[in-house]
Amino acid sequence: MSSDATSPVTGTSREPPVSPQSPEAPKTLNLPGPRRIRDRSPSPMRHLIPSPLPTRRTRTFSATVRASEGPLYKGVCKSFSRSKGHGFIIPEDGSPDIFVHISDIEGEYVPVEGDEVTYKVCTIPPKNEKKQAVEVVITHLTPGIKHETWSGHIISS
Repeated sequence: MSSDATSPVTGTSREPPVSPQSPEAPKTLNLPGPRRIRDRSPSPMRHLIPSPLPTRRTRTFSATVRASEGPLYKGVCKSFSRSKGHGFIIPEDGSPDIFVHISDIEGEYVPVEGDEVTYKVCTIPPKNEKKQAVEVVITHLTPGIKHETWSGHIISS
């Protein structure tokens, strides 16, 4: 192996590139050095602002324990958007609507308007003033409405 040949480690030539028009031009053009990929500077906001919504994956263990030890509430699904990943529940006791995240829905059906549900409550940081429904279970499907399973099958109830 000669010292001016291609390096076995990097696979790049140590010779300067030759113009394609010159008579001694190689059949392939080897550029010196490793291929460079332009580094983009990340958005300054990408890692500074955490999501305000604690999903099942990001909720702290202590918040999960507090929610699971709390009382079980009943309500009716006001709305739920599978594409947006969230919806709202109207509590049975008449208190303000409660937010529900897609990761907190238990069972095989996507909730639709009018479904009766049971749930527990967890506060939403950072101020812990608002509440979020967790461990949401559909107890009664709304009759006469088509329901979708998480796998995409349509079921008539």
